[in-house]
Amino acid sequence: MTKIPISGYTSPGFEPVRAAFESNFSKAEELGAAFYAECNGVVLFDLIGGWTDRSRQQPWTGNTLAPVYSTTKGIAALVLASVISKLPNGYETPVSELWPAFAAHGKEHLSIAELASHQAGLPGFPEPIDPELWLAPDQCADALASLAPLWPPGTAHGYHPQSWGYLIGKLVKIIDGRSLGTVLREDFTAIADIDFHIGTAASEHARITDIMRPRQLADLGEINEPTRVAFLTKWAASNRNADTWRTIEIPSANGHGHAKSTARLYSLFANQGRLDDRQIITPEAYDGLIKRRTIGPDLVLPYETDFAAGIMRNNLGFFGPNPETFGHAGWGGSMALADPDERISAAYVMNQQSNKLIGDPRSKRLIDALYKCY
Repeated sequence: MTKIPISGYTSPGFEPVRAAFESNFSKAEELGAAFYAECNGVVLFDLIGGWTDRSRQQPWTGNTLAPVYSTTKGIAALVLASVISKLPNGYETPVSELWPAFAAHGKEHLSIAELASHQAGLPGFPEPIDPELWLAPDQCADALASLAPLWPPGTAHGYHPQSWGYLIGKLVKIIDGRSLGTVLREDFTAIADIDFHIGTAASEHARITDIMRPRQLADLGEINEPTRVAFLTKWAASNRNADTWRTIEIPSANGHGHAKSTARLYSLFANQGRLDDRQIITPEAYDGLIKRRTIGPDLVLPYETDFAAGIMRNNLGFFGPNPETFGHAGWGGSMALADPDERISAAYVMNQQSNKLIGDPRSKRLIDALYKCY
């Protein structure tokens, strides 16, 4: 049997986390993966293991990038928070005040906060589109803005798996003048040497791991119209050209990084908008970012979900024992969390996907081990 390459730093007292990480491989549940956590800027562990390719020839390294899918949303929410102070009314600003075309079909009163918390009623396109539209972010955002909502905006919430990022990306560009990925690069990652990308340059593609997709579909519960539109039409996602999909900016879905870089960015949730010694997000904007915006039955996902302005709150307990923790999961199993009480941030990335929408057993074992050690 080929020996599984597992390496990385583990601070004293966190050996059970490494054991849990190794156990996921011994159960044959991983091809390649990484898990990282820090507390108040101090690294607790930085673990990597396995391979980046199906033939198990290329070991996962500290330089390997992985697509984190919807875990990207938490990072995009941070970028929105960093520019929201340019608006006198911040998150309460109606979207249509900035983007008049968005007012179509009764959406004129929807606030930025409500849009960011999945209350717009725009989880996808009900009628057929050319799936290539998803590869043209500006045009896709405009097409979404022209739609009639599937429920009265602001009266309920339903997860917007793809469309959220196009709408938020358009808003950031209207507010700031730069694209969301550019703000991330110039105001976050460049100043702290963080290797995370929304819109990944072609020069970095060779570092991106292969992905093994799940063999079974996710359990979406009872299928209703919003769920169908979000996930189950033939045009619910692009016919992916991998290079194009990686290179464009999709703030809901195509962030690329490693566990360390993802957790480093999520540390802003744990540290009141600060990254190391820099206040990236103003205290007022941070309060607006983390404020509960909606909680209850999700019209798209088979859960009761709890959303702030683009980040999930921990009502389901998938992000550790603290209900005040923030987090997000991505398609196939990636996950990041931030605990503002303990000032912990952590992230898990991998390339062998499961069919769990949230609460992947692999990440749950790792999170449980982390908190038992802390």
